[in-house]
Amino acid sequence: MKRGHLHHLELWRDDATATEGPWPWLLQQLGYSCTDTWATGCTWSLEEAYVVLESGTDHVRGRSERLRSGMNHLALWAGSRADVDTLTNEAPQHGWRLLFADLHPHAGGPQHYAAFLEDDAGFEVELVAEEPSASA
Repeated sequence: MKRGHLHHLELWRDDATATEGPWPWLLQQLGYSCTDTWATGCTWSLEEAYVVLESGTDHVRGRSERLRSGMNHLALWAGSRADVDTLTNEAPQHGWRLLFADLHPHAGGPQHYAAFLEDDAGFEVELVAEEPSASA
């Protein structure tokens, strides 16, 4: 294991068991696969890291408020700039909305190529492009 790398993330979602929708689509596009399901959730795995979508008995239903205390957003490596562009173009058909469209794809700064997306429940994901190689 690499110290500091993501082990897992658990997101409480009203629709955690849905096989369609923003999160299943995005996780599949990034190479995750559904490796476990149960009555109130599922696990999506990629190598040693995994994302749990859960809506258990303690879950309080409702929209996420990313500007309040708690998680603001999740940033994931998304491949090349072309990969980020493809995901950005396809995302609205799968329940995602582009944030900071006037600054896209450099909303994180002029040297940072990424898409900031928000799902229907208010969760934000930043899809970060790898740095272009020196020979590119």
